[in-house]
Amino acid sequence: MAAVASAAFADDWPQWFGPKRDAVWRETGILETFPPEGPKVRWRTPIGGGYAGPAVAGGRVYVTDRILEAGAKDPGNPHVRGSAPSIERVLCLNEADGKILWKHEYPCLYTVSYPAGPRTTPVVHEGKVYALGAEGHLFCFEAETGKVVWSRELKKDYGIATTALWGFSSNPLIDGNRLICMVGGKGTTVVAFDKESGKEIWKALDSGGQHLAGYSSPVIYEAGGKRQLIVWHPEALCSLDPETGKVYWQEPFALQSGLALAQPRKEGDQLFVTAFYNGSLMMRLDPTVPTASVAWKRRGRSERQTDALHSIMSTPFFEGGHIYGVCSYGALRCLKADNGDRLWETSKATGAAGADGDRWANAFLVKQGDRFLLFNEKGELIIAKLSPKGYEEIGRARLLEPTGTAQRRAIVWSHPAFANRSVYARNDKEIVCVSMAKEIGR
Repeated sequence: MAAVASAAFADDWPQWFGPKRDAVWRETGILETFPPEGPKVRWRTPIGGGYAGPAVAGGRVYVTDRILEAGAKDPGNPHVRGSAPSIERVLCLNEADGKILWKHEYPCLYTVSYPAGPRTTPVVHEGKVYALGAEGHLFCFEAETGKVVWSRELKKDYGIATTALWGFSSNPLIDGNRLICMVGGKGTTVVAFDKESGKEIWKALDSGGQHLAGYSSPVIYEAGGKRQLIVWHPEALCSLDPETGKVYWQEPFALQSGLALAQPRKEGDQLFVTAFYNGSLMMRLDPTVPTASVAWKRRGRSERQTDALHSIMSTPFFEGGHIYGVCSYGALRCLKADNGDRLWETSKATGAAGADGDRWANAFLVKQGDRFLLFNEKGELIIAKLSPKGYEEIGRARLLEPTGTAQRRAIVWSHPAFANRSVYARNDKEIVCVSMAKEIGR
């Protein structure tokens, strides 16, 4: 009966950052802390490499990976671009036991830095699955069968000679009849496709260089009496009409190394972004018309001597007038949102070593009830409370091993999914499903 009760109240995680794209897990009946023996592993399934997090919907789990072709090798230094013949795959697994129900694979020449595999989480919507690969292969599948409904090659279609240094990493967004993707190029930084046919509906903005559209994921917020599509690329933070691509406002924010990664975050009339080298930018959104102005901007003297927050890949959490986020060398910080002043910091969540921490040390933040779940690069899931008073750790458990390499240490840089009172996490060798349910028998 416990398992039946759990399933009755199950929720999906059908895209990047969950159902509302806000990194909030709204299911109830979640365990308060981990049992002494650790949480129950429901299943493990071998897969290939990738940074892409899974999506969970309709009793299925969707994830993408990459396998090197026979004899192919990646560069010894992950910073360096290579030319490795590979196969990218889209996998559909049974949520109950992790068995692969269908897969679609295609040849894909990997030319990106950090070539472990795909970066983006599939989007599951109205019986379709949309998947974007590291080199710009965009697919729409029937969710049930894996049949290809339509596909595009974004590099070919938009005249992109060289993939962005770290690949196509922005998670596509469904809005109405549109699938919105970050592409890059003159007039095509962001493109909206018809979700049923793949035909272009509109395109907007200019961005170029080796980082093209950057790596941050678009998001829609309501402000100034309008639904605003917020797009952050390496040259500016922008607001567009999601139906037409018309630009409402732009704020120049030129970024070193094109490091627009974290998703923009909003609370009230404040909109926040943070970058590894360039620090923090807070915008004030006009309450009556779709315009914005700079509230404050803060930047440290270097990536080590930081001010406010210099995030690399972890999107901060913004609530109650405070911002919680991971800085450049692994310090989890709390900021006052009105001016960026730091209230506290700790390296406990990421496990960053030494007084100076570890470059790019990371943990992903998801809110659940009155606490947070932090999945760090060591493969650990942490239950903690974050408040202006400090960091209170409740428990932690190792879900899987860090199989990637960065900065001479082992890492896993993949955002997990939370659904069906379970957590789904992957590294470069497997995807694991771990129960987070209170009920006995789940």
